Amino acid sequence: MKNKTEHLLLWGSNLWYFGGGLFGPLFAVYAEKIGGNILDISWAWALYLFVTGVVQILVGKISDGVMRKERLMLVGYALNALFTFSYLFVKTPFHLSLVQIGLGFATALATPTWEALYAIHQSKKTSGMTWGLAGGESSIACAVAILIGGYLVQRYSFSVLFVVMGIIQTIAMIYQARILFIKK
Repeated sequence: MKNKTEHLLLWGSNLWYFGGGLFGPLFAVYAEKIGGNILDISWAWALYLFVTGVVQILVGKISDGVMRKERLMLVGYALNALFTFSYLFVKTPFHLSLVQIGLGFATALATPTWEALYAIHQSKKTSGMTWGLAGGESSIACAVAILIGGYLVQRYSFSVLFVVMGIIQTIAMIYQARILFIKK
C-alpha cells in the first residue's frame, strides 16, 4: 500500500472498529443490567439502524458538495467517541435508546464519507485487495476487541469498558484527523 491517505484511512478505521467492537455482544448483557428486556434491546438497536439509514442517505447528498468529506467524517468520529462515553450515564432503557440514536447519527456521518474517501484514494490496480483489507481487517479488529471487551467487563466493569472504548475511539479520530494535513 503506497498511498499515504489510503493507509491512514485503513488504520484509523481499524482502530475505530476495535474501539466499538469491544462492546460487541455485550450490548444485550448491558441492556439487561440497566433494566432492559428483549423489546428494549430491540427498540434501541432498531432506532440505531433507522437513524443510521436515514441520516446516511442525507449525508451522502451533503458530502457531495456542501462540506469536505474529511471534515464530515471526523465530526462523525468525534460524535461517536462522545456518545460512547455517554454509556457511562445510561441508567434506563430510554437513556440507552437516546445513546443509540446519537451513535446512529455519528455512524451515518462517518461511514459513507469514509467509504467515499477510501474509494477515491484506493490503489486502482489492486482494488479487490484494497477493499478486502478494509473489510477483513475491521472484522479481525472486532473479533479481537470482543474478547478483550468481555475480559474487561468480567474483570472490572462496564464503566471501565466504556472509558476504554471512548479513549480508543478518540485516538482513532485524532489519527484520522491527519487526513486534513495530507497534501493533495
